[in-house]
Amino acid sequence: MAQRLKENPGSVRRIFLQENLHLPQIEQLIKEHHVVVERVSLRELTRIKHSQDLQGIVARVDKFEYTPLDDLLKRSRGNQLTLVFLDRINDPQNLGVIMRTLACFGNFGLIIPKFEACEITETVLHVACGGENYVPVVMVTNLNNAIIKAKQCGYWILGTVVDEPAQGINKISLPFPLALVLGSEGKGIRDGIKKQLDIQARIPMPGAKLSLNVSIACAIFCQEITKQRGER
Repeated sequence: MAQRLKENPGSVRRIFLQENLHLPQIEQLIKEHHVVVERVSLRELTRIKHSQDLQGIVARVDKFEYTPLDDLLKRSRGNQLTLVFLDRINDPQNLGVIMRTLACFGNFGLIIPKFEACEITETVLHVACGGENYVPVVMVTNLNNAIIKAKQCGYWILGTVVDEPAQGINKISLPFPLALVLGSEGKGIRDGIKKQLDIQARIPMPGAKLSLNVSIACAIFCQEITKQRGER
C-alpha cells in the first residue's frame, strides 16, 4: 500500500485502518495525499475484505488500468524498455511474482493475452507487492500480432526453450531493443509464436533434469538482460 500511495495516490479512493494500530509511514502518506481514511475494528476490517493477512489495512482503489500497446511501444523507443510477452501463464501467483521481478530490475514492460491466460486480479496485485506501480501492463487479444508489431518497431524477439541445441542465455550477445517471450511450464511457447523468434535461448542447468518455475526462469533471463543492457 505504501508503494501505491507513493506512485499512484490518485487511484486510492478510501483506506480503512484497524483502530489502535499505528502505521507511521502509511499515515504520513495518507495525510500528504489527502486520502479519505476510516478507523474500524478488526472485525469490521475482515468484513470489508475476507483475508487472513490484512496487516491492519484495507484500501478501496480504482480498477487496474492496462496500457495500450501503441502507447507502450511509443514509450519504449526513448528509454530502451525491454518487453516481456507471456504465453498462456494461468497461475496468478506466477504472474504476480513476474510483475514484482520486472519492477525490481526496472525498465521492463509486460504484455499478456486476453484469452487462455491469467489477467491482473486482486491476487496478482497482492503477490506483486506494489510492482504494478512500476511495470506498464498491456493486454492484447492476439499475442502473435502484438509480437509482430514489436518486430516492426525494431525489437529483436528472444524466446525461452528447454531444448539442448539452443544456446545458454549467458553465452549469447543480446541485441537491443529486445523482447522476451516466456511460455507456460507445461506447454512452452506455442508453435505459431515460435516462428516469430529471432533468438532461442535456454537456462544452463548442469544439475537434475527438472524444469524451473516460469517466474524463476523470468528472473534469470531478466538478470542477464539487465546486465547486458547496462553494458551497452
